[in-house]
Amino acid sequence: MDSKHYRVRPMEERDLEEVLSWRNHPDVRRYMYFQDEITLENHRKWFSSTKQDANRHLLIFETDLVPMGFANLAVQKQHGLVADWGFYVAPGTEKGTGTYLGKCVLEFAFCDLELHKVCGEILTFNSKSIRFHKKLGFVHEGTLRQHHFDGVEYQDIECMGLLRHEWQRFKGTPHE
Repeated sequence: MDSKHYRVRPMEERDLEEVLSWRNHPDVRRYMYFQDEITLENHRKWFSSTKQDANRHLLIFETDLVPMGFANLAVQKQHGLVADWGFYVAPGTEKGTGTYLGKCVLEFAFCDLELHKVCGEILTFNSKSIRFHKKLGFVHEGTLRQHHFDGVEYQDIECMGLLRHEWQRFKGTPHE
């Protein structure tokens, strides 16, 4: 039995430099749409503008009050209670940290925000993230063929979604 305490909390100004260091790490950056390093100045501007948006939820995932990851939920105003999500764990975290992050963020999304659906877009070559989404109960909804230009070539995007009732059913069953 895992005795650690996991939670998500709103991202604060004090988290900026740590989150930026995670985001700029090559192991995280290579799976992003925008793969260039981000400057602290641009990161501060992004945070300042994003925190003003009531439809954006920037979250810090913690294990025993130690920051271990970041997640972003962007509620799509035009689609009601549907949100896109993105996330990453701090490089070097122990195996399984991402699963705890995912479960905490989804619990927040479906219980606290009462969302109807969470959507994820994954670069097709990121097979680890595709497996991760399936492990959490996400369903493959389609492929956007050659949808993202990475500066060298066009990449396919896998679209996955999880409905609230699927999450409720999924979290009540044992998983590896």
